[in-house]
Amino acid sequence: MEAIDPTRVFLKDVKRIVIKVGTAVVTRDDGRLALGRLGALCEQIQELNSQGFEVILVSSGAVGAGRQRLRYRKLINSSFADLQKPQAELDGKACAAVGQNGLMALYDTLFSQLDVTSAQLLVTDNDFRSPEFRTQLTETVDSLVSLKVIPVFNENDSISTRRAPYEDSSGIFWDNDSLAALLALELKADLLVLLSDVDGLYSGPPSDPQSKLIYTYIKEKLENTITFGDKSRLGRGGMTAKVKAAVYASQAGIPVIITSGFAGDNIIKVLRGEHIGTLFHRDAHTFVPSGELNAREMTVSARESSRLLQAMPAEERSKILLAIADALEANERIITHENEADVAAALDNGYGSSLVNRLLLKPGKISSLAKAIRVLANMEEPVGQVLKRTELSDGFILEKMSSPLGVLLVIFESRPEALVQIASLAIRTGNGLLLKGGKEAKRSNAILHKIITSCIPDTVGKGLIGLVTSREEIPELLKLDDVIDLVIPRGSNELVYQIKSLTKIPVLGHADGICHVYVDKSADMEKAKNIVLDAKTDYPAACNAMETLLVHQDLMETGGVNELLIELQTKGVSINGGPRACSLLNLPAAPSFHHEYSSLTCTVEIVDDVHAAIDHIHKHGSAHTDCIVTEDPEVADIFLHQVDSAAVFHNASTRFSDGFRFGLGAEVGISTSRIHARGPVGVEGLLTTRWIARGNGQVVDNDKGVVYTHKDLTQQVKKTCSSMTSNGSLGGEPRARASLIK
Repeated sequence: MEAIDPTRVFLKDVKRIVIKVGTAVVTRDDGRLALGRLGALCEQIQELNSQGFEVILVSSGAVGAGRQRLRYRKLINSSFADLQKPQAELDGKACAAVGQNGLMALYDTLFSQLDVTSAQLLVTDNDFRSPEFRTQLTETVDSLVSLKVIPVFNENDSISTRRAPYEDSSGIFWDNDSLAALLALELKADLLVLLSDVDGLYSGPPSDPQSKLIYTYIKEKLENTITFGDKSRLGRGGMTAKVKAAVYASQAGIPVIITSGFAGDNIIKVLRGEHIGTLFHRDAHTFVPSGELNAREMTVSARESSRLLQAMPAEERSKILLAIADALEANERIITHENEADVAAALDNGYGSSLVNRLLLKPGKISSLAKAIRVLANMEEPVGQVLKRTELSDGFILEKMSSPLGVLLVIFESRPEALVQIASLAIRTGNGLLLKGGKEAKRSNAILHKIITSCIPDTVGKGLIGLVTSREEIPELLKLDDVIDLVIPRGSNELVYQIKSLTKIPVLGHADGICHVYVDKSADMEKAKNIVLDAKTDYPAACNAMETLLVHQDLMETGGVNELLIELQTKGVSINGGPRACSLLNLPAAPSFHHEYSSLTCTVEIVDDVHAAIDHIHKHGSAHTDCIVTEDPEVADIFLHQVDSAAVFHNASTRFSDGFRFGLGAEVGISTSRIHARGPVGVEGLLTTRWIARGNGQVVDNDKGVVYTHKDLTQQVKKTCSSMTSNGSLGGEPRARASLIK
C-alpha cells in the first residue's frame, strides 16, 4: 500500500491561513527586533495576499522589544550609584505596552513598503468569554481580509489579569501559540503555520545530534516519546507550547505546520507542498499504512540486515544471487505481464517514445539479467580482500581490506532492469539498499522487488533491500546523512542536479550522456559506418548512445561524410547540424551541442582535425564515453590520452561502455565523477576500504622503543592467496583467507 501524500490532503483547499511568529524569530539575541526576518515574513505575506490567500498574523515580540527599550531608558536615567545596586526585573506589562507600540509601527512601515495595509487587534483571555465579542471579532476580520488588509493579533499583555501562563486552569488561551490555535478555530482557518527558531518538532532537544526531525506528528505514536529541550529563549512558550497548540488545532480539524521562521521562504514552500517542518493533522495516523516503516526505520533496517549479510560466508551470499537468477526466470511471465501494464499506462498518459523504450523489458531481457547475476555470483569474493599488507614493526601487521560502503540510496527513472542490477550488486558487495524507481514503472518495480526479497533468507532479513514507494519520502531520506552512505541517481539531468542540491550525502552519478564518435580522415569507412550506426541505433535511449558525430573536414571531399549520413538516414535517424555542417550540408540546426536526444536523432559537425575534435568534446561533452575511428595509431593515441572522459574507445562503439560488457557482471550506474569511481560502476565502485591491525601489546608512548620497519608484505600475501586458491583451499571464503595470512 502506498503512503498518502499529506500535502494533497489539505493544501488544495487552503484559502485562509493563520501565521504565528514567535518571539525568538521576531527578536535578535540582544532583544532588538530582527529586521531582516520581519522583512522576509512581510514579503511572504504580501506574496500570499496577492495570490488571493486570506492571511491573519499572530505576532509575539512586544514584551521582548519593550524590555530592551526600557532597559535602555533605565540605564540612561540611572546614576552610577544606582547601577551598583541589584537590578530588579522590569515589569512585564510595562514592557508589553512599550514594545507593542514599536512592534506595530515596524509592521506598518514594512507592509506599507510592500503596498499592503495592516491592522492591529489586541485581545485578552477574558475577551473570548463573551459570545458577542467572538461574533464581532469574526465580522471584523472578515471585513478586513475582504479588503486585503492583514490583521495582526497579539495578546494585550499590558492589561492581562492572568498571573502566569498555564497557572489558571480555566484559561481560554495562555500564550500566543494557543491564541493562534484559538483564532484558527474561531475564524475558520484552513491552515495554521507556527514559525519557530528550529526546523520543526524533533524527537529530542534539537541541540542533541541524536535528535531527528519529525515530519508528520502521529499523536498515538509520539505523544509520550518526545523529550523537549529548553523553553523559548525570550518568549513564554517554546516547543512544548507549540505542540500543545498544534495538537489542539489539528484535532479540531485544522492542519498545522511547525517550521522555521529563520528561512526567508518557508511559508511559501509550505503552500507549494514542499516537505518541510512538522505536520499535525487529525488523520495523520492514516498517512502511513499500519506496519509500514518510515524513512529512518527503513534505512536502519537496511543497515542492520547488511551487517548480517556481511557476516555470512561468501558462498552463502553467492547462493542468494543464484536463487534470484532462478526466480527471475521462473517468474518471467508475471514480470512481463506487470511490465506490459506499465507500458500501456505510459502510452495512455502520453509519455514520449524514449521513456517508453527505457520502460519496456524487451524479449530476452530477463534471461540477460539472470545471466549477469550468475556472473556476479561466480566471481571472486570482493569483500574482505587484502589490498595491502604492511609490517609496521616486528610482530605488528597492518592490512588494508576491501569493505562494503554501508547503505546505498539509488533513485532511478523508468528502467525496471536497473532495480535488478542494483539489487544484485548490493547483495554481492554486502551493502544495504534503498530503491526509489519512477512512478511509470511502479508495477514492474513492485514485482521485481517482491521476487528478489523472497530469495533473501530470514537470517538476513527482507529489510536488506527497501523499496520506497512515495516520492514525498525522498527529501526525508536525503537528510539521513548519518545512516545513508551514498546516493546514486540514475536518470535525467534534472534528477541528478536536484538530488545534489538537496543532500549532504555523497552523490555518485552522471548528469548527461553526450557521447561523441569522431571519424578521422584515415578511418576505414566500413568500420566507421558500422560503429556510427551501432552507437546511435542499437539503443538510442541509453546514456552511452552517440549524440554527436564529429567528422574530419577531408571526408567532405572524399564523400565519406555523405556515406555516413546516408547510412544513418536509411536507419531512420534524423540529423541536425552544427554551424559548419549546416552551412556545408544544408542540415537543420541542432538545438545545442550539449543536447541529449535519447532518440533516433543526432548532431553532426565538421572539424579540422583530431585536436579540434578533442577541443569540441571537452567544450560540449559530458565526460561520459567518446570514440575515435581511425587507422592511424598516432592519431588514436593522441585521442585516447587527451580526451578526459570516463571511457575513451578506439575503433569500437560507445555502446560498449556498460558494466556487463566490461565484465563487471552488472552496473549500478555510470559515473562521470572523478572521485571514488568513474565509468561503469560495478562491484568495486560499491566498496571502500578499512584498516585491520594485528599486534601483540604495542603502545605508542611517544614512539619510544618502537622500531618501525614499514615492510611491504602485499606481494607475499597475493602469492600465498593465489597458490591456495588454485589448490581449492580458500573457496572464496574471506575468513579462511584472513587466517592464512596472519
